[in-house]
Amino acid sequence: MNQHKRQLAAAALAVPLLAAGAAFAETMTISPNGSRPDVTPNPEYFTGTVILDSLFDAIPPSRSSGAQVTFMPGARSNWHTHPAGQTLIVVSGTGWVQEWGGPRREIRPGDVIWTPPGVKHWHGAAEHNGMRHLAVQDVVDGKNVNWLEKVTDAQYHGQSPARPDTDAAARPQLRYRERPDCLWPSRAGALSPGARDG
Repeated sequence: MNQHKRQLAAAALAVPLLAAGAAFAETMTISPNGSRPDVTPNPEYFTGTVILDSLFDAIPPSRSSGAQVTFMPGARSNWHTHPAGQTLIVVSGTGWVQEWGGPRREIRPGDVIWTPPGVKHWHGAAEHNGMRHLAVQDVVDGKNVNWLEKVTDAQYHGQSPARPDTDAAARPQLRYRERPDCLWPSRAGALSPGARDG
């Protein structure tokens, strides 16, 4: 009889656990290529011709959203920041990326760029070559980007904007170390020998 009570007790505990597992069970969703519309982004936030293909929105519990962005030659984003940072993966062409106060850097297919939260930066195509990248960023309080001013032609052509007189050590910065055809943030925070200067 003791054994029978233990089995009933175990079964009674197992049923709610199985039901809870079923409540969280979801089916896989496939969004076929071509089923998501291309979007011409707001021209207030870009210079030149840019095509935005939204790949996925943040679906709870995930906070990540992603897009494929195509920049025609000479096109670029405004200066902007991301509340939770951003990862770019260059898939074709040649482009440039720049952090406020830093050098403009060349990016090519296979390069991966991590921009920490709050770092002011821009990215876009090189002057005579288009560029396409994937962009993945988290949504915080309904936003994944904070748009700022346009990148001037002088900045686009390589002039580095001056950093404001603030404590640079207290602010996160974009840093890279060389990896095979890849830009990745340096944990030490310093540029390694041979890093690209763009």
